[in-house]
Amino acid sequence: MILRTKSGYDFFECSSAMQKAIRRADVRVAGFFALELWSSGYRDYVWKRLFTISAEDCYGLITAEVEALWQGHELVNKGAKEPKGRIFVSKAVLLLCDCRKCRDADHLQNFIYDRQDVDVERWIEDVRAVPLPVPDYTFDVHTRKGKKMGRTKEEFFRDEFDALQPRQPGLFDGLV
Repeated sequence: MILRTKSGYDFFECSSAMQKAIRRADVRVAGFFALELWSSGYRDYVWKRLFTISAEDCYGLITAEVEALWQGHELVNKGAKEPKGRIFVSKAVLLLCDCRKCRDADHLQNFIYDRQDVDVERWIEDVRAVPLPVPDYTFDVHTRKGKKMGRTKEEFFRDEFDALQPRQPGLFDGLV
């Protein structure tokens, strides 16, 4: 079974597009897919993903900002019959797109725990336009379509590192 959003997008492709667009500071794509997921009833998932992005891709203490926005989202939804607070999701996306990027936390955990998947020696338009095409960079080793295309974790590390905008120099840059 393939999970779909209200506009018919593959749930996992939306998630991948949102995260990769944030890495690239592409607010239009990131915001579209974050709000597509949010309005499709995947609100808790969107927040979990935004928290993960803040740890995996962003430099500094941005996770605290995301947490404050999540708390605001929860506050306006307390006792609400209909979901509210998508402004908090939008603000989180804007902050995550704007902050400096650094994948040190993700690189560290992968270099330690996923050595078999990574060559450690080598590595040590208008937002309202619907349907918005799913960007090609969405399809990597983490998506069904990317796996079918033969995408590898090595390609993922290289492509996603090269795409970081704006990029903060990191401890492992020379390994990627």
